[in-house]
Amino acid sequence: MRRLAPMLLAALAVMVAACEKKTQPAPSGEGGTQAAQGQGAAPGGAPVDANTILLGQVGSLTGGQATFGISTRNGIELALKEANAAGGVKGKKLSIRVYDNQSKPEEAAQAATRLITQDKVVLILGDVASSNSLAMAEKAQAAGVPMITPSSTNPTVTDKGDYIFRVCFIDPFQGFVMAKFARENLKLNTVAVLQDNKSAYSIGLADVFRRKFTEMGGKVTAVESYSQGDTDYRAQLTAIRKSQPEGIYVPGYYSEVGIIARQAREVGLKVPLMGGDGWDSEKLFELGGSAIEGSYFSNHYSPDNPDPRVQKFIADYKAAYGAVPDALAALGYDSARVAVDALERAKDLSGPSVRDAIAQTKDFPGVAGTVTLDAQRNAVKSAVVLKVEDGKTQYVTTINP
Repeated sequence: MRRLAPMLLAALAVMVAACEKKTQPAPSGEGGTQAAQGQGAAPGGAPVDANTILLGQVGSLTGGQATFGISTRNGIELALKEANAAGGVKGKKLSIRVYDNQSKPEEAAQAATRLITQDKVVLILGDVASSNSLAMAEKAQAAGVPMITPSSTNPTVTDKGDYIFRVCFIDPFQGFVMAKFARENLKLNTVAVLQDNKSAYSIGLADVFRRKFTEMGGKVTAVESYSQGDTDYRAQLTAIRKSQPEGIYVPGYYSEVGIIARQAREVGLKVPLMGGDGWDSEKLFELGGSAIEGSYFSNHYSPDNPDPRVQKFIADYKAAYGAVPDALAALGYDSARVAVDALERAKDLSGPSVRDAIAQTKDFPGVAGTVTLDAQRNAVKSAVVLKVEDGKTQYVTTINP
């Protein structure tokens, strides 16, 4: 999907990061990103010219959630390329410096600090994983640099302060969506929960799901836990099987969920699995195979949406990257477009002015839904439920706030 040279550069950047124990800039493709020297970008730490507005992005380009970071980066890159083609912002071109956090919160915090103190970015985009965004948000808030996370759904991310925003829904809504779907659509009376105890995202979703499912008259038969990076879940799944649930809620990331699905079938669990937007990756089908078939998860958008705006985005993304964009790409695209819109409306490029402009975002036409930010700087929007069928996702229903 991309040329060999950028791939080699990316690999080199990762090796250097490992050797030096510090976050390095991650090369990207075209459209005003770190590697696109012709668009006004410069190597990490080097200044850009006066006719360029420099943004920053931190993402999981390697590690356990690498597909999240790559999809998000691609979506952001496409949006900035379009903005530059349309004349940029305030007569200036947009450039972005991208750092890989290796799917680690501590690396995310270091990268955010570097963007703020060395690169002097106007605004930060990222990350996907809530634990990483929480680490970044502390740095951005303290420095008065606006930050927009495309897809971190844990409520506490924006609780960090008035400079922190998101363009996605939050876990209380997402947990409610799947509890409602389990009770009303799947007609389940009993469920078990398998959560990642090291993930703020997973814990938040599991808590809301359990509470809402119980409030709706359902019963949670068992709650088991694992830690990100585990590879054997058979003991937890065997305990769940003994509780005889009609479904299992697994609010984790695709990297574990695919393996969990296989092992669930191995121990004799035939009931449907359910989850959240952390499932959204092509790797889910590779890891889960036929075991993940018939499962359901909540998400931010569906490529089956016939809206012309959505279909144009999909066509443009496929032309640039050779694949159908997932929800992370769509949210990355929306976050960058919300940022561009705010920069254009801001009276100047100072932190307070940009923050105020972002906060005023209302009825913004995103490809992952219309974005209106509430008083807590969270997007109020619908969610979709997708079913895994025939090695891909199928749209099932939309559930509104």
